[in-house]
Amino acid sequence: MRSTQAGTTEPAWVRYTLIAVALGFMFLFLVLPLAAVFAEALRKGADAYWEALKEPDAWSSIRLTLITAAIAVPLNLVFGVAAAWAIAKFEFRGKAFLTTLVDLPFSVSPVVAGLIYVLMFGAQGWFGPWLMAHDIKIIFAVPGIVLATVFVTFPFIARELIPLMQAQGNDEEQAAIVLGASGWQTFWYVTLPNIKWGLIYGVILCNARAMGEFGAVSVVSGHIRGQTNTLPLHVEVLYNEYQSVAAFAVASLLALLALVTLVIKSVVQWRHERDMKAAADAPPERPLILKEKP
Repeated sequence: MRSTQAGTTEPAWVRYTLIAVALGFMFLFLVLPLAAVFAEALRKGADAYWEALKEPDAWSSIRLTLITAAIAVPLNLVFGVAAAWAIAKFEFRGKAFLTTLVDLPFSVSPVVAGLIYVLMFGAQGWFGPWLMAHDIKIIFAVPGIVLATVFVTFPFIARELIPLMQAQGNDEEQAAIVLGASGWQTFWYVTLPNIKWGLIYGVILCNARAMGEFGAVSVVSGHIRGQTNTLPLHVEVLYNEYQSVAAFAVASLLALLALVTLVIKSVVQWRHERDMKAAADAPPERPLILKEKP
């Protein structure tokens, strides 16, 4: 028994060394930079901090960031659920190609994604002359920022749901259909409750990336101060103008967003694990028979 434990258990000094290295790495590359952001933001006091946040251009960047996320996240929610359901629940020609398209933004640089939209909708792009003739602005305007954000964030929800739906299989959906449920009833009463925690987790990650995106948005925004600058772009403008306190004050909002996202993610994960444990410990229930509406 002792030889078995010796072969499978590392010595105490190895475990403590690994823990110390991991904690040191987290402190050096995660905790210390976050602390530096807030320390620099408050270096000249709370008054200077609030003045930087109350500045009109800062409010404009906050408003544009929220508008962009409010549009991009619901669009990605619809696409992510539809793509995950199609890939996980059905077999069809071109399924592998669709899966590759879902992963495409992970392999394409955000700057390249922004350049793609400039090539398509810019003044010298494919659709640029037609857009100019009809007085439609996409590049260097809010629509371009939304399109770029949608592109870089749309894999997050789908990629959270696809493995979850594949692991669950089709048995419950097929049983609901046999019992007379419609497609919408099957999704609402069977599929959605099974994927709700994965869906919430994907939405959290998608929203965090949408608010913090820099590369693609920087290319299509035009950096028009007070009009097309999101929070990350506004931080860059302030820092380039040597307004370090204001830049770190605005950056602290993004840091707070990261911390809030981490807390919500932890709560969602804890709730999901609790529900899974409760479902495993609960006695089996009688199957629910869905009644058709009269």
